[in-house]
Amino acid sequence: MLSKNTICLWFDGSALEAAQFYAKTFPDSAVGTIHRAPGDYPSGQQGDVLVVEFTVMGIPCIGLNGGPEFKHSEAFSFQVATDDQAETDRLWDAIISNGGQESACGWCKDKWGLSWQITPRALTAAIADPDRAAAKRAFAAMMQMGKIDIAAIEAARRG
Repeated sequence: MLSKNTICLWFDGSALEAAQFYAKTFPDSAVGTIHRAPGDYPSGQQGDVLVVEFTVMGIPCIGLNGGPEFKHSEAFSFQVATDDQAETDRLWDAIISNGGQESACGWCKDKWGLSWQITPRALTAAIADPDRAAAKRAFAAMMQMGKIDIAAIEAARRG
């Protein structure tokens, strides 16, 4: 790994599967080196995949197959800024259709329990609108959504 700072994500034996899914789903993502355990350890055996180096949209990560002890939570999420509804739909649908689950306000969770915020740039612009009434309308619309609907956000922003 060349990066001085890398996100380490804990998995229960599925780090390689997760890395492969992220690499095929998100642009500028790839699976790198796969490290196998040099000996037995509490959650696995010699030769099992222990660590997977990968990138998610250019962000260096490692997946550590550490066992069932720790679970992901909403305290950590990847936030993905999307440019249009087609990109928003593609990423959201890929996560959900691969065993994930929907949440509120553009959040969803993948099948490994990692949270994702699929956030259209139009939403960010709408809730930062200098016209505070327009921003409030867009924010209220977002609060009613799972996957973000850009047309509905823009309609709410316009009033």
